[in-house]
Amino acid sequence: MTGRYSTHDIEHYDRPRRRTRPRTKERPTYDDAVDGRVVTVDRGRFTLLVDDTVVLAVKARPLGRKGVVVGDRVRVVGDTSGDEGALARIVEVLPRTTTLRRTADDDDPVERVIVSNAEQLVVVTALADPDPQPRLLDRALVAAYDAGMAPLLCLTKSDLADPETLLSTYRSLGVPWVVTRRGGDLAEVRAALAGRTSVLVGSSGVGKSTLVNALVPDADREVGVVNSVTGRGRHTSTSAFMLALPREEGQESGWIIDTPGIRSFGLAHVRPEDLIGAFPDLDEMTEDCPRGCTHGDEEPECGLDVALAEGQADPERVASFRRLLAARSVSDY
Repeated sequence: MTGRYSTHDIEHYDRPRRRTRPRTKERPTYDDAVDGRVVTVDRGRFTLLVDDTVVLAVKARPLGRKGVVVGDRVRVVGDTSGDEGALARIVEVLPRTTTLRRTADDDDPVERVIVSNAEQLVVVTALADPDPQPRLLDRALVAAYDAGMAPLLCLTKSDLADPETLLSTYRSLGVPWVVTRRGGDLAEVRAALAGRTSVLVGSSGVGKSTLVNALVPDADREVGVVNSVTGRGRHTSTSAFMLALPREEGQESGWIIDTPGIRSFGLAHVRPEDLIGAFPDLDEMTEDCPRGCTHGDEEPECGLDVALAEGQADPERVASFRRLLAARSVSDY
């Protein structure tokens, strides 16, 4: 027996409670709704930007369990004045252009959307104090490729270690990078972020919040320290937060989304065929692969191995791709 309403019907979620008046057949059209963008989420309350006004909102019941995350473009009704005590309602989440996902573990079937509608994933990693975590970095790159986002490596604390040691591993992937040091010039970083919405991810203690405070002086993001015994940083950012970059002369303004420090990046949702699609030059070499081929090192008759044997593929690039592929199933750092 099928239900009266489908999952696409707004009334599927909006069932009346007991002792309430009968519902009208006329459903609200929300013709007066205005556009907003989610800046941060805190315990069921959403901070939005409606034009240049900061608005506090809740999610309307008809949205049901539909998630609303930082970066979402939404339609809002109610009091959007931004005055103290004012509260609006999110009645619609507009289609997302990109979604950055991760799972808690590699065998976790539940995907968690971290942010939406971002164009660039900035993987922030320290060159020392704490030491780089290549496997975590690889996993973040896999998530970027899967989401259709452009990756950017941001190497901090270059005054403590030579960046070339780490860059030599990733140069064959063609991933762009910027290098920073405490108190250094950030012109290169600002140029890479201009005109884009960028998500910053990285482990605790790598200098992500310090970088955000330098880029947006009034951000006031809390800065942590690295434990000298464990080599790990303390979580300082507790929720994702979107910030507008100051407009630089001759550059477009942009947005950055600071996220809490991560210690794991589950990739249960990423399929090998989706990852190879992010490497067009390698993808075309796998057209004759046997059905179900994952393009890994142990796959028999893989097109990548044929291309390597015939000198048609760059060995370093294939090795880098296969390292990312292997990162999907290696979760120990």
